[in-house]
Amino acid sequence: FSFRLFPLREHGMNVRARPLTCQEIQAFRKSKEIMDRFIRAYKLMLGFYGINLVNEETGELERAENWRERFENLNRFSHNNLRITRILKCLGEMGYEDYQVHLVKFFLTETLVEETLPNVKRSALDYFLFTVRSKEKRRELVHYAWQHFKPQSSFVWGPREKLQKYR
Repeated sequence: FSFRLFPLREHGMNVRARPLTCQEIQAFRKSKEIMDRFIRAYKLMLGFYGINLVNEETGELERAENWRERFENLNRFSHNNLRITRILKCLGEMGYEDYQVHLVKFFLTETLVEETLPNVKRSALDYFLFTVRSKEKRRELVHYAWQHFKPQSSFVWGPREKLQKYR
């Protein structure tokens, strides 16, 4: 068998890697050793993308010192967006929904507010946003994206009437 760093219950690009079962996910989540290794792998990938995990309890993130060069890499190579989507989905599978929210908000901020990752914007809006499992948190993130999207009239990721009323 071929295993992945961020396994999912769906097939990915590696045809030899088999999808996870629900039983395997439950076993992983119960193992402190596996979950510790999972967080180490997450931090490693964040570092590769120029991001630091500031708080393991909450999932809070910040730019790493090397963010400029790493963001340049993210902007240049779109295959990273598939990996980020996979990481986000896996975070949800492993019970790290708060981590999902922080990572999606990080990318929304960098693409829509700071405008440092223009080539990641479509993936952040089309894919990253919709990996968030919590419907309420996903709504908050869609609203955040709408607030910062330019021009707001071209925002297609949620109904304008609901976004205007959202609180």
